[in-house]
This record gives sequence, structure tokens and C-alpha cells, in this order.
Amino acid sequence: MKIGFDAKRYYHNHTGIGNYSRAIIKGLQALYPDDDYLLYDEKTFSRTFRLGRKAARDGCELFHGLSNELPADILKSGVRSIVTLHDTAWRTYPQMYHWIDRQIYDYKYGRSCHIANHVLAISESTKKDVMRFYDIPEVKISVIYQPVQELFYKPLSSDEADRLIADAVSSGMLSAALPKDFILNVGSINSRKNLLGLVQALELIPAEQRPPLLVVGNGHEYKRDVMNYIAKHHLERYVRIETGVSDNKVLQALYSKALLMAYPSHYEGFGLPVVEAALQGCPILTSNVSSLPEAAGPGALLCDPADIESIHKYLTELLDDSSMAQRLAEVAEEYARCHFDPRTLTEQLHELYLKIC
Repeated sequence: MKIGFDAKRYYHNHTGIGNYSRAIIKGLQALYPDDDYLLYDEKTFSRTFRLGRKAARDGCELFHGLSNELPADILKSGVRSIVTLHDTAWRTYPQMYHWIDRQIYDYKYGRSCHIANHVLAISESTKKDVMRFYDIPEVKISVIYQPVQELFYKPLSSDEADRLIADAVSSGMLSAALPKDFILNVGSINSRKNLLGLVQALELIPAEQRPPLLVVGNGHEYKRDVMNYIAKHHLERYVRIETGVSDNKVLQALYSKALLMAYPSHYEGFGLPVVEAALQGCPILTSNVSSLPEAAGPGALLCDPADIESIHKYLTELLDDSSMAQRLAEVAEEYARCHFDPRTLTEQLHELYLKIC
């Protein structure tokens, strides 16, 4: 089978959809080496208007749009197609997007769902959103969870994690040595991820009992809002933002050393950092909305992300009862290894390809 992929984010995006694209393609190449995989890295115009016909000329039997969209000419090309929808945040969390961006995403991504032979949703939550917002019949949608990179399935020893972190400090990837105990938050710093809510919940913990929060991620306007709040409330010693962590082995080490992973997001298509943390045996606090209960499973504490008191309550429970936190972490890790096994997910995807072709 010859399969074409829109690989723009495979090559140029080093977070979310880029990680998804690389995990998908590398998994397929490892398990199904006899298939042909064409990775297209096209300029914007060609990617949007000509890529379908190019895939047809190259003999592709199937085209997979990995990042919410398909080429506009895919129908005329005659090539069978699948599109992965990661989320519908422009609909479910519109305040994060400019009006014109919402219109563009609605048109491009909604049209892609309609013209695709099949839609792949990365969670049951996203599947329901696609059905609700774009009137796509359930029979046309399959749920295959987002694969986690293989390295997260190979546990680090405590000594190896310490070495990775020390090397990251020496190289400047981390700005300074880490405290012995810290809460970890990973992800883009935007209003949907709710870092300000987490900071406000942390502030409710008495200063003498308050562990520092290490944030791994970056952002723009919302990040400035968070930093202004931190400065105004004199929380600089309790919140540290690291923007340069580019090595997933270092990220793995941080998960393994954290007291807990706090991820009170308002909305996620999947919630990859939750699964990454679970695979390292890290206790998890996340939200009770969208896909996050799916990603976290029964071993996480689930808060209301819109309620600072709720975030604070569960944060305190995990910090105050280390035995409970460890028991929950073990349940979460077992759930993650069972439900998000990369080989199983790759096999499910390949079966879908064969079915669509």
C-alpha cells in the first residue's frame, strides 16, 4: 500500500501535532516496512490546492491529513482519504481565537471532515464534538487515541533522571538547578490550558507548605498575564517558567521527579502530557471536562477547571497524602500502558487504512 501524508508539521512543528505526526509515521514504518510512505512537505499554496493531484500522480492509494485538514483537490484526485481531527477548540473555546481564525478553521476543517472518506478522532470527546459541530455521521468516524512517543514507555532510573536534569542545567536547557520537591505543569501557556487558575490555586496553600511550581512551556499574551499576576502577588519564588526544554528525555526526567503533574485545562482534544506523566508514575491532577478523564483514567484526581477552590482541594489532597498519591499513580500508569500501547494503536490505524482502501 502506498500512503501519502501531509507532513508539514512532521518536519516543522516540535510539539503537539508534530509529535503526533512523527509518532504515527515512525510507528507505521517500524511495523509495516513493506508499505510505501510519501511525506509531503509542500509550500502553502501547493499544500492546499495541488497536493491531492500530486499524490494521485505519485500512485498513492490513500492520503492521510494528519493535522485537521485535507487538500482542497483531494476529491478530484480520486485518492481515498482520512483526516485526523485533534480537537474543535475554535468552537468549544472560541475566546482563545480571533474571529477571522475561527471562520477559517471552521471552513477548512469542517470541509475536510465532509470530503474525507473517513474521519479519525483522537478521543471519544473529539468524536462527539465533530458529530455535534459538523453533522458528521457516527459511522464515518473512528477513535484511535494519540500515540505517545516510545521513549516514555521505558522507565528512567532515579540516577539517570538526575543526570539528565543536571546535564540540562549545564547546557542551559534548564535555567537553574531544580528544588527537591516541585509540582510540574507541561504545555503551551494559553488561556485554554488554565495556568493562571493553577497559580491562583497554589496561592491558596499556606506559604510555609507551598511547593514551587515548575512550568515547562511558552506562550505570548496569556503568558504575560500570568507573569504579571505572579509579580503583583509576589509569587516569583513559587513559580518558575522554563521555555527551553526541547529534549523529551529531559521532559521524561522531570515527570519522574515531580511531586505531581497538575494539568487543569479547560479543554483538550486528548491531553498528551497527562499520559506522558502517568507513564512515569507521576501522580496526576487534571480536569473533569472534555477528553481529560479519558486520557487520565481512574488513577487521577479530577477537578473543575473553572473553580479555583476545586483545583486547590485536589492539589492539597495529593500533596498531603503521599501514600494515596502513589497508589493513584500506580493505577494511572497501568491504565496508560494498557490503553495507549503504541503498537496496538498503530495496528488499529493500519487496519483502518486497509478498510478505507
